[in-house]
Amino acid sequence: MAKSINLAAKLATFDEKWSPRTVASFNGHDVMVVKVEGEFRWHSHADTDDFFLVLSGEIEIRLRDGPVTVAAGEMFVVPKGVEHCPFAEKEAHLLLIEPTGTPNTGDNGTAAGRKVI
Repeated sequence: MAKSINLAAKLATFDEKWSPRTVASFNGHDVMVVKVEGEFRWHSHADTDDFFLVLSGEIEIRLRDGPVTVAAGEMFVVPKGVEHCPFAEKEAHLLLIEPTGTPNTGDNGTAAGRKVI
């Protein structure tokens, strides 16, 4: 029988930052949770938009034409091909949705490996 997924419980299973964990999949997409703090890296995704939903804390999505602040309960979608750099002054927890296999850095050579929890 299917069960609901408790995102807080999933987030409690790891401490690594910027290392997304897949908690579900649907229609060729991964639903992931991730803990973030500090600056990630400037990157873009040529083939897909980048979806960020802040579960707790606050992040800044730095864009070349200025930053976008995203607080808990808010979301932001970076259009495909747009260079961006996520940043969190303090630890924040996010939910991400993207096509399965999308490298989090935009480059398979530098991307974090996918982990399913």
